[in-house]
Amino acid sequence: MSLSTPETLNARRAIRAARLAEFGRFARRFKRSKLGMIGLIIVALLIFGAAFAPLLATHDPYLPDLGKRLSAPGWEYWLGTDELGRDIYTRILYGSRLTLLIVIQVVVTAAPLGLLFGAVSGAYGGIVDKIFMRITDVFLAVPKLLLALAFVAALGPGIFNAVLAITLTAWPPYARMARAEALSIRNADYVNAARLAGASQPYIITRHILPLCVSSVIVRMTLDMAGVILIAAGLGFIGLGAQPPLPEWGAMISTGRKFLFEQWWVATMPGIAIFLVCLGFNLIGDVMRDLLDPHLRRRA
Repeated sequence: MSLSTPETLNARRAIRAARLAEFGRFARRFKRSKLGMIGLIIVALLIFGAAFAPLLATHDPYLPDLGKRLSAPGWEYWLGTDELGRDIYTRILYGSRLTLLIVIQVVVTAAPLGLLFGAVSGAYGGIVDKIFMRITDVFLAVPKLLLALAFVAALGPGIFNAVLAITLTAWPPYARMARAEALSIRNADYVNAARLAGASQPYIITRHILPLCVSSVIVRMTLDMAGVILIAAGLGFIGLGAQPPLPEWGAMISTGRKFLFEQWWVATMPGIAIFLVCLGFNLIGDVMRDLLDPHLRRRA
């Protein structure tokens, strides 16, 4: 039978229309949340600043000017200058690019890795489940920052190694979530019917288990972004993340802590940037968790 029959096309159009309608309802409910809109504005400003940093910057982020070192915030330098006379506002703008790069790379690698790991574990069960979950428990037993420090210490400092280390510490929660979904439906009637029809385990995992994790993954990814930023800043603070002269926010705080009591702006301004961005992601994550929760959605 052809896949382009009128009935099939109409069914696809109906599915697309239903998805658009559901997205519209979600967007309207999200707009009614003041905290969610505040978080969205903060994240939008971060993305805007990262995308148009060369246009928004007032100075060169790497060019030192020792005659202007440790200048207080003013008309020429809006957020002051650091110990080498570089404009802190410009360096924060360019640092937002590094922050987004790290967050995106970690999320797009850790989430699929964890989902696949957990879905395979829950779908197959038995010895596979035991081995996979004990590996997951090992990663969960050690604090993320400590585990990331161990990986970076073994791999060497640098932004690529920092991203790899954070990825290796971020996937276990996704694995646990996917395993729970797999265990809850692997003996469901429609899954057994798919097996009787000849569906393989990979087909069941990709078509029945992983789609159920989408809403939970979106919420988890949004909430994890703040943690990723903090871990990346922590690695940069101790010199194991992005290396000078890259304008990474944690490294900027590290160099500015020596001047904290007299030239407070050197460390405070990138610290405020980290605080605001983490706050924005957490606000979005909290609102999305409430909106995507099926029990709350039924009461709405």
